[in-house]
Amino acid sequence: MKIAIVGAGSWGTALGKILSEKGFEVFLLARRSEVVSSINSLRENPAYLPKISLPENLKATLDPEEALSKAKLVIWAIPSHTLEKNLIKFKPLLVNIQFHISGIKGIDIETKKTPLTILKEQLGEDKFYFVLGGPSFALEVAKELPTAVVVAGSKKEETQKIQEILAWKYFRVYRSYDPVGVELAGALKNVIAIASGICDGLGLGLNARASLITRGLIEIIRIGTRLGGKLETFYGLAGLGDLVLTCTGALSRNYQVGLKLGEGKPLEEVLKEVKQVAEGVKTVSVVKELSENLNLPLPISEEVYNIIYKGENPHNSLKRLLTRSLKEEFEEV
Repeated sequence: MKIAIVGAGSWGTALGKILSEKGFEVFLLARRSEVVSSINSLRENPAYLPKISLPENLKATLDPEEALSKAKLVIWAIPSHTLEKNLIKFKPLLVNIQFHISGIKGIDIETKKTPLTILKEQLGEDKFYFVLGGPSFALEVAKELPTAVVVAGSKKEETQKIQEILAWKYFRVYRSYDPVGVELAGALKNVIAIASGICDGLGLGLNARASLITRGLIEIIRIGTRLGGKLETFYGLAGLGDLVLTCTGALSRNYQVGLKLGEGKPLEEVLKEVKQVAEGVKTVSVVKELSENLNLPLPISEEVYNIIYKGENPHNSLKRLLTRSLKEEFEEV
């Protein structure tokens, strides 16, 4: 079976490594010629996964037709804000491809839509769509370190098929029938990861970070369940699992953005240093708008928004969070 992966960054390459090791014909659709050349000739993607040896049957290309023609499954591993324009550009090549997996953990800042929504709008409701989530740093997956993730779809039989396709000896895949919840969990945790980085950048200690992660999970549950996700999803791999990873792991781009902001660096400089896309920077703008429209109190997310988009001093944000009126822990909103 031929599988196309749109996006030859760290996550797309790591998934391509797994699938090609399993014997599938895998094509990575890249946008940079040097990435294609490195993968095809050196069997490595030094720009994203340095010193990781890639299988011989993993191919990279700049040609959409070469990647997508006769593919049975497409995995989308690109930034959320680029998905719609890529779907429009590639649509003639996607007509006969029935299976699509979103490996994107973000929300499009322009349309306020999730990748799943964009996929369905552009390609139609008659295809099978899945969302891949869970705690999964691409570098650790590529190093073949044990990882557990979840793939979610709306149809039981097809979701089980995708689970079997993705699962590998070091990559354990659970299945879920809550694609909305898995997708929202993956996007919303990035905002809290920025907050966790800010916390560490300010040197506030482990007590503060643990409290922030816990209260951040409450915010994710508030907005995620209001938008249609199932409560249990947010306590699982896509929710709590990914949240803990991105809030504590140095490999997290969102955590690194927060860490540098907490250390006092300006956002423009931070984004240059991080280089790869940190989805939470854009997602927090959408979360701010949703919290206002849904009348949901999301104090941590609001302060992340203030720091990123209003240039607020993190110390002032901290003070506001600590001096809010006292409440019940599980107060209904």
